[in-house]
Amino acid sequence: MLILTGVILALSLGASPAQAATAPPLTAAPCATDDATGCLQGTIKLPNGDPAVGIELAITGADLDTVAVTGDDGKWSQAITVAGPYTIELDTSTIPDGAVLDSNAKNPATVTGALNKNTGYIFKIVGGTTADDGTTTQTPTAAAGTGITFDRFLQQLVSGIRLGLLLALAAVGLSLIFGTTGLSNFAHGEQVTLGGLLAYLFANVLGLNLILAAIISVVICAATGYFQDALIWKPLRRRGLGTTQLMIVTIGLSIALQYAFQYFLGASTVRIDQANPVTVALGPVTLSAQSLISMGIAVVIIALVGFVLVKTRIGRATRAVSDNPSLAAASGIDVDRIIRLVWTSAAALAGLSGVLLGLVLNGVNWQTGLQLLLLMFAAITLGGLGTAFGALAGAMIIGLVVELTNLVLPGDFKYATALVILILVLLVRPQGIFGRRERIG
Repeated sequence: MLILTGVILALSLGASPAQAATAPPLTAAPCATDDATGCLQGTIKLPNGDPAVGIELAITGADLDTVAVTGDDGKWSQAITVAGPYTIELDTSTIPDGAVLDSNAKNPATVTGALNKNTGYIFKIVGGTTADDGTTTQTPTAAAGTGITFDRFLQQLVSGIRLGLLLALAAVGLSLIFGTTGLSNFAHGEQVTLGGLLAYLFANVLGLNLILAAIISVVICAATGYFQDALIWKPLRRRGLGTTQLMIVTIGLSIALQYAFQYFLGASTVRIDQANPVTVALGPVTLSAQSLISMGIAVVIIALVGFVLVKTRIGRATRAVSDNPSLAAASGIDVDRIIRLVWTSAAALAGLSGVLLGLVLNGVNWQTGLQLLLLMFAAITLGGLGTAFGALAGAMIIGLVVELTNLVLPGDFKYATALVILILVLLVRPQGIFGRRERIG
């Protein structure tokens, strides 16, 4: 009787022997990676945030032709033994009623699997309906219930703090460069991009541990800051070039670096960590574990920078050069040495910001730093040009305003608020929050 019941159940589910051998059960454990095995994986959620259970995905490539099914947690995984491209096609007929595949999603999608790595891909499911002929109608975002709620406000508030902290890492260095040299470095955004791209190369192309890859990336970024000042900025300063001429050089350097990144690594967005992000729920706020770790690292590094600036001789010398380079030189401070140190530290901080942003945003591309450059300039202008603590305060305010604006403005329109803040600050308080009034003439 039990055997007959099992046969009837198998027939009612329509599972052929081949499918039973290839499709893992809903409670199957994710595959484990080693030198001979890689994993393709992903997480699919319903529009309300619940896991999408029983979604089927056809996976083909190399010698693989199988079907993966999402489990009770909405996750799917498939082991591979050959590195290379794989095609993943979601069976839209397995999506529950009231939901459809996002019209912007690629289906089928192509991913490049690697051995000893987790390669993730996420299909986005949104609200909508499917007609009898198979055509889908996606529910407009405005009708999906995206009004302002207290929970959503808290989520955006925490996201703003996260953005502010990561933005501050880069903005503090940019502010110190301006304070010690008077130069607005438009190539500073590319140091952020460089940090993220180097972390991707070391972690995924060379296969290094993620932490080791991040450390090496920051060290290389610091070295680029050192050699930039040694080979470009110090010789140009000695030739007596004005800040406007130097600023034009930074614009040219920015453009050159952008297209160098695009030429060598392409225009697509690359992921530093190929594994699916692990989310942590803190009441109504949901953040990835990477976000929490990145925020913690940013707080520690910013506190360390503040300690160095306030409590050490090098920090006091840096602030002296920022306040008055001529007087600092007359007091016996080696101004060139301090400027070299500032360039090195600023590049390292920007590189670290790029690594953390690449992890938090789940990707980095050749324009990542450029997209943040306006936010950085808005932050240091708001806080006070040339002041490190002003840059920190400005970055936190900009991060909060940008993310909270997303409550009422869609998509990347939120970044336009940084430009509005920049204009208002220049009109009302040009010296910024911590800046000093200067008499001209």
